[in-house]
Amino acid sequence: MASSKIVDFNSESLDDSHETLSAVHQADNSLLRKLGYKSEFKREFSLVETISFSLAIMAVSCGITTGYSYPLLSGGHFAMVWGWFIPCIFITCVAASMAELASSMPTSAGLYYFSAKMASEKRSALASWITGWSNITGQVTLICSINFSCAELITTGITMATDGAVVLGSGATFGILIAIHLTQAILCSAGTRILARMTVLVLFVIMATTFGAIISLLVCSRGMVTPKDAFTKFENNTGWSNNVWAFILAFTSPMWSLTGYDSAAHIAEETSNAARAAPISIMVGVLGTEILGWLMYIAASFATYSVPDILQSKLALPMGDVLLTVLGKRGALALWWSIAILQYLCGCSQCIDASRVVFAFSRDDALPGSRWWKRVNRHTQTPINAVWFVMLLSAICGVLSFSVAAFDSLASASVIGLYISYVTPIYYRITSGRDKLKPGPFHLGRWSRLIGTMAVLWVAFMVVMLLFPYTQTTNSQTMNYSVVIVMAVFIFASASWVLSARYWFTGPVPNTDVKVESLSSEEKPE
Repeated sequence: MASSKIVDFNSESLDDSHETLSAVHQADNSLLRKLGYKSEFKREFSLVETISFSLAIMAVSCGITTGYSYPLLSGGHFAMVWGWFIPCIFITCVAASMAELASSMPTSAGLYYFSAKMASEKRSALASWITGWSNITGQVTLICSINFSCAELITTGITMATDGAVVLGSGATFGILIAIHLTQAILCSAGTRILARMTVLVLFVIMATTFGAIISLLVCSRGMVTPKDAFTKFENNTGWSNNVWAFILAFTSPMWSLTGYDSAAHIAEETSNAARAAPISIMVGVLGTEILGWLMYIAASFATYSVPDILQSKLALPMGDVLLTVLGKRGALALWWSIAILQYLCGCSQCIDASRVVFAFSRDDALPGSRWWKRVNRHTQTPINAVWFVMLLSAICGVLSFSVAAFDSLASASVIGLYISYVTPIYYRITSGRDKLKPGPFHLGRWSRLIGTMAVLWVAFMVVMLLFPYTQTTNSQTMNYSVVIVMAVFIFASASWVLSARYWFTGPVPNTDVKVESLSSEEKPE
C-alpha cells in the first residue's frame, strides 16, 4: 500500500517536472520566434551542460600545455604569471559585453545577428557580413589548431614514452591529424542529447587534469625555483631588443586559450532557458578558465627549473620536458595522456560550435552551398552536413602543418578572426546601438559603454600584436604569415560583398511569419 503511494508521488513529480521544462522550452521558442527564427533543434543542453561546453572549448590544461612556449620565450617566469593575468582583465570585458548581447538575443546566429541588430539600418547588412565571415574563419582555423595540438600531444607523448627512440615526423603527424578529424566528425554527427551528456564528461576531465597538474607541479617542484624568481624573474629569448614588447608577445597564450566562449551563444537554440544559461555559461567559462589558468601557470613557473635548458628541448611541446623532470616518467605520461584525451574532446566541442555557426549563416543564405549546410537531419535533429563541411575545411587547412611557420600563423589567424567577430557587435552596441538593446536577464547597465569601450580598444591592440613575428629579424621559417591568411579571407569576403552580396544579402533572414507571434502561447509542449 505504502509502495503504491510512493510510485504515485514520484510519477506526479516527474509529470510536474516535465510540464515545467515544457513551459521553459515554450518560452525559449517564443523568444526565438520574436527574433525571427523557428525552433529546429531539441533543447537538450541544461545550464550545467552549457557551462561544461563553454569550458570544454577553452580546455585550460590543454591551452597551457600547448601554449607554454609563448611565455617561456617572452620573459620566462615573469611572463608566465603576469603575461596571463594582465590580458585576462580585458578579455573579461569582451566576455561580459558578449554575454549581455547573448542574454538579449539567444539565437544560434549569435555574433553576426548581434551586429546586424546593433548597427544602423544602413550598415546592418555589411556589419553582419563582416562578423559572419570573420567568425567562420576563426571557427574553422581554430578546429585545425586544436586538432594539430592534439596530434602534437600524441607524437610528443610517444617520444616521451620511448625515451626519445621514436620521433614521428610531419607526415605521421598529418596522418594523425586527419584521423582525429574523421573520428570527431562521426562523433559530432550524433544527436543533441548525446552531445550534451558528453560535455559533462569533458568537465570532469578538465578538472582532473587541471588540479592534477597544479598540485603535482607545486608539490614535486619544491626547492627548484624560489618564490621571488617564480613571480619576478624576466628572461627575454624572443630576439626582440625591447623587453616590454617581448613581454607583450606572451599575451598570445591567453588570447589563444581564451577563445571559443561564444559557443554558448551558438548552441542557444539547443539550450533550455537560453536567455539565462548562455550569458552565465560565457562568464563562468571565461572566469573559471582565467583563474585555473593563472594557478596552473604559477605552478608551471615554479616547475620551470631552467628556461635556457627547456628551450633546447627536442620535444615538439617543451612542457613535456618539464613534466618528465618534475614528475618522473610514469607521472608525466599519466598526466600527458589525460591532457591529450581532453584536447581531443575539446576539438569535438569546437566542431559542434563551428557547425552551428555555419548552419546559422547558411540559414540566412550567406555561404556558397547554403542550401546544403542549413539542412537539419530528421533523425538526430542536428546539422550533420554542416559538421562534415567544417571538418573538411579544417582538414584542408591542416596541410599547412608541413610548415611550422605557416601553421603557427594559422593559430594567430584563428584568434584574429574570432576576436574581430567578438568585438564588431560590441562596437556597434556602444555606438549606433546604445538605445537599441532590449536587456535580457544579464545586463551591464550603466557600465555597458565603459566595459564595451575597453573591450574594443583591447582587441584592436591585440589584432596588431598578433600580426607581428616572434623575432625581430625574420626569414621564411620565422615569419608570421597570419597577415596573409587574414588578408586572403578579407579580400575574398570584400570582393564577394562588392561584386555580389551587397545586392542580395540583407543580414539575418526571418524564417517564420512574425504574425504568428500572437499564437506562440498555444504551442504544444515538446
